[in-house]
Amino acid sequence: MNLKELVTGESGDKQFLLGNEAAVRGVIEAGVSIAATYPGTPSSEIGNILSVLAKEANIYFEFSTNEKVAMEVAATAAASGLRSFTFMKHVGMNVAADSFMTTAYSGVNGGMVVLSADDPSLFSSQNEQDTRNYARLANVPILEPSNCQEVKDMVKYAFELSEQFKLPVIVRTTTRVSHMRGVVEFGDVRDNSSDNDSHWMRGHFNKDPSKYVPVPAYAGDMHVRLWDKIHKIEDLTNKSEYNKVIEFADDKKYGLIASGSAYNYAHDVVKLGGLDIDILKLGFSYPFPQERVAEFLGDLDEVFIVEEVDPIIERDTLATIGAKKLDVDVHGKLDGTFPLYLEFNSDVVSDGLNKTFNFKQDSDVSYSSSLEKLQEDIPQRAPVLCAGCPHRAMYYGINRAIEELGLKPSDVVFASDIGCYTLGINPPYNAADYLLSMGSSVGDGCGFSVSTDQKVASFIGDSTFFHSGVSPLINAVHNKHNFVLTVLDNRITAMTGGQPNPGIPVDGMGDEAPEISIRKLAVACGCDYVRVINPFNLEQVVKTYVEAFKRDDTAVIISKAPCTLIKGLTKKPPVNLVESNCNNCDKCVSELACPAISKIDGKITIDKAQCDGCNVCIQVCKYGALEAGR
Repeated sequence: MNLKELVTGESGDKQFLLGNEAAVRGVIEAGVSIAATYPGTPSSEIGNILSVLAKEANIYFEFSTNEKVAMEVAATAAASGLRSFTFMKHVGMNVAADSFMTTAYSGVNGGMVVLSADDPSLFSSQNEQDTRNYARLANVPILEPSNCQEVKDMVKYAFELSEQFKLPVIVRTTTRVSHMRGVVEFGDVRDNSSDNDSHWMRGHFNKDPSKYVPVPAYAGDMHVRLWDKIHKIEDLTNKSEYNKVIEFADDKKYGLIASGSAYNYAHDVVKLGGLDIDILKLGFSYPFPQERVAEFLGDLDEVFIVEEVDPIIERDTLATIGAKKLDVDVHGKLDGTFPLYLEFNSDVVSDGLNKTFNFKQDSDVSYSSSLEKLQEDIPQRAPVLCAGCPHRAMYYGINRAIEELGLKPSDVVFASDIGCYTLGINPPYNAADYLLSMGSSVGDGCGFSVSTDQKVASFIGDSTFFHSGVSPLINAVHNKHNFVLTVLDNRITAMTGGQPNPGIPVDGMGDEAPEISIRKLAVACGCDYVRVINPFNLEQVVKTYVEAFKRDDTAVIISKAPCTLIKGLTKKPPVNLVESNCNNCDKCVSELACPAISKIDGKITIDKAQCDGCNVCIQVCKYGALEAGR
C-alpha cells in the first residue's frame, strides 16, 4: 500500500493495514493537529509513518527528546483547544507519568489521546507491565482494541470521548495488535486545515489558573471534578458498543470475559471447540462497566477471565460480584487457571479451560502446532551487533585498556543502557553488568562510584543521552562522582528503526534543524575531561580509555561514527584475507566477534556480503592476515 493513501483515502475505502498503520489513519480521520513521541517498539511504526505524512495531513509532528516531553507537547496543545496525540511503548509511560497524572486533573479542551503499546512476553522490552494500571492510577478512560479495524475506530472515538469529558484518553494496544494485519474500512476525515500560513491549525490558550495550576488550593477541587467525570463516563461504558456479548451458549452456565488481543484467542477456542460459553468482550474497559458485567454474570455458575498481562479485569469482576452479592465462581490468573505473565495464545486459553472443567474439543485442533514447528525449524541466532558497528570497536577497546591498566574484569563495573549497545552483555565483550531504564547508566554510574572502589564504566547512546542522560550527568559533576561515561553517538536512534534525534541536523518531519552538540552539552554540564574519538581507530580508543580511567572525576568519551544501517551510507570495500599470514590465533573471531568473520573447517573466512569495510579487524590482527579491500 502507498502510505499516502492513509491521508488521501476516502470513506468506504478498504486497505490491508498493520495495526500501527490503522492508528495513523484513526489520527488522520480525527483531525489531529499536533503529534509527538519518543520512538519505542512496538509503537515505532506510528511515528515513522507520521514523520512522512505529517505535512500532507496538516499535522505538526515531532520526535521529542523523551516521552515526558512528548506528553507535555500534547497536553499543552490540547489545553489550547487542538486535538493532540502522543504515543509510546509501555515503559515510556513511566517516563511520562509525572506529567500524565496531572493532565487528568487539569483536563483538556481539544481531544487528547495517549496510545500506549504494551509488550507481553517482552519481545523488545525490559518488562511487560500493564498500562491499564495507569488508567486506574490516573483515573482516565482506556480503550482496548483487539484488531486493526478497532484500532482505527477506537483512536478516532477516543478523541470524541476526550472532548466530551475534557479528559485525556488512553488507547492500549499490545505487540500482537500493533503488528497484526487486517482489512480496515476508512471513515470520514475531520477537517484540520489551517487558516494561516502554517501547515497545522493553531489554537488559543485561555488563562485560568484555578483549572491549570494544581497548587493545593486548586488541586482538591480538580480531584472532585475528575471523579464526577469518571462516574458519568461509567454510564457510557455500561452501554458502549465496544462492550458486547458474543453468544455461543445454549446453556447459560458458563461465561468468559476478555479484552484486547486475549479476546482473539478466547474467541477461537470457544468457536472452534464448539464450547457452550458466551463471551463478554470489553473494549472500553475503564471506568469498569460494572452494571454491564453484572448483567452478563446473571445466573452464571462460572466465569473465565482472559486478559494480558495483569489480573485487572479479574479483580474488577470480583469486586462487582461482591458489590452485587452474586454467586459466581471466577477463574483467571489469581486461581492459577491462566498464567500471570507472558503473552497468551489459543493453546494457553484452551489449556486453562481444560485445567478447570476438562473441556475437550471434539476436533483435533492444535492451535499453535504449525507455529511451534516453524519455530523449531528456524535456526536460532543470538542477537549481535552488526558487522561494521562502531560500538563493537569501543567494547573491544575498553577491554584492551582494562588489560593494559592491569585490571581484572571484576575490577570494573559496566553500567549499561537501553539500545543496541545493550548487546555489549554478550561475550566476548561482557560489558553490561547493570541496567534499569533509559538513561539510567549515568545515574547508575553515580551510585556505583560512591558505593564501591571498583572502576565504573557507563555506556549510553546519543538518542538516550538526550532522552534522560543530561540530568544525571549534571548530578555526577556537581557531586564529584568518579566514573567514565561513553556516549555512543552513531548519528541516529538505531534500535527502534533509525529515527532522528537532536544530535543530527534534521527534525522529525525531514526539515533542517539545529544540531545539538553532545560535546558542548558535556562541557556545559561542567565536565573537565571530554573527548570525541573515532571508534574505528583502536589505538585512539585504548589510549583514551586508559587516560579516562586514571582520572578521579567524571570523564566523558564520545564515540562518533554513523550506524552502519543508515540509508545512503557508502560502505568501504570488504576486507581481504591473506591466508599465508594467518597463524590461527583466532583473535579476530574470539575477541572481536564480528559476524562477518567466521572459522569454518579450521580456516578463517570473510563474508564479503556482510563485511562493512570498517577495518577494525585489520588493527586487531598482529600478523597481517587481514588487509583493506580495494
